[in-house]
Amino acid sequence: MCMNRVWRNRLTMIITSLLTMGCSNLLPSVDKTVDAGWTSYADAKQAFDKVVPKQTTAGELKALGLDPFVNPNIRLLNYLDLTQIFIPNASIRFSDLDPAVRTCLRAKTACQGYQISPVVLQSHRYGNVLLDVFNFRRQTRTTGWKFLGLILMKQDLVVYKIEAGEPNVLELEDKKNPLGPFQEISISPDLRI
Repeated sequence: MCMNRVWRNRLTMIITSLLTMGCSNLLPSVDKTVDAGWTSYADAKQAFDKVVPKQTTAGELKALGLDPFVNPNIRLLNYLDLTQIFIPNASIRFSDLDPAVRTCLRAKTACQGYQISPVVLQSHRYGNVLLDVFNFRRQTRTTGWKFLGLILMKQDLVVYKIEAGEPNVLELEDKKNPLGPFQEISISPDLRI
């Protein structure tokens, strides 16, 4: 009888320690990569910095790894797409744009854009496994980086470039559902009174 109690206590301690130690490894994680050939924000920026307006040609862009037909996730933009980017509403006038942008847009079909937007994000859930599994509380930590570069080309020459991005993404989400698994239950229209 005493021996059973000892084994039961040990078994309880082992189960408790397993639940508390390894629980965070039981939660799902997501890695999202929109690849363009760079492993970090600094790599993307370094390649983009080598592009020199009014000097860099289409052939040199290919050598830098900025070929939309070879490298993934480089979007080709025509002058209509570019017009929507640079003049999204009536408060921005054509005359407000950089002269190189105006020249390119006036060239219409001879104007083309490359939109480079690699993204590397890792999302990991953390916190209490039971609260997470039963949807009472889900905590997520997202880290990574995002780069956005835009290159304008008139015929085969780069005439303009601009960049933006987030070199260090850190997003914390804490979603609480007081009703747990019943929080997101919706009533079918057929069952309504």
